[in-house]
Amino acid sequence: MSTPAVDIESHPVTFQSTWKGNPDPTALPFPRDNPPFQLTSIDWHQLSITDDQFIAHTWEDLHDLISAGQLDELKRWPSFLKAYLAWSAHVKAKYGSATQYLLQQRLLWTPLNSSGAFRFELKSTTPFADEEDFKILKNDWTYAVTPGISHIVVWLKQPLDVDGEGALTEKGRKAVTDFVRDRFRVPAGEEKEGEKVQWFKNTTNLQSVRSLEHVHVLVRDVDEETLKLWMN
Repeated sequence: MSTPAVDIESHPVTFQSTWKGNPDPTALPFPRDNPPFQLTSIDWHQLSITDDQFIAHTWEDLHDLISAGQLDELKRWPSFLKAYLAWSAHVKAKYGSATQYLLQQRLLWTPLNSSGAFRFELKSTTPFADEEDFKILKNDWTYAVTPGISHIVVWLKQPLDVDGEGALTEKGRKAVTDFVRDRFRVPAGEEKEGEKVQWFKNTTNLQSVRSLEHVHVLVRDVDEETLKLWMN
């Protein structure tokens, strides 16, 4: 696969710095009956309020929501959610979908198929066993969190073992747990589990990118040098 030209305009960081929302803080950047992806009732509520009316998630709050499986309660700043939806509409118009943008501009992966859950050539059939079969990126559209917390996404070329609702099975959970321990917890110097690292995998109904496997990792009080070393 030849390396595509870098699309600076569509890069999330560039888009975030140049996108200007409507002066009306509750105005939507898309037709109400045609959002870029399926929105939950919580998303719609976020779109009806201003940033001043919302309080960011603390580390303890994130722990409680993840532990309880209340992943639909993880929210972005209202203004950031609008920017994310505007960006999603932008890349959908330019690339056909946010997934295609990710494949072509961020992951640089070429799928073997063109529809459904993507399949790729693998170095190993075991998830996380080979560095070429996954990619770690900063989440450019992070949830609203207090300072010191970083949001990372681990993208995989092969699906993890899940049940009918897209939730990890015991086998799938062990694969992620072992990887998170070795890749994040140990290097972060975490002494007590959950002190510096938390992770979760959205069920299918909560995923805005459904055809590419990915796991979310949240870390706190980790220096920039370590964060950079994790990215590949």
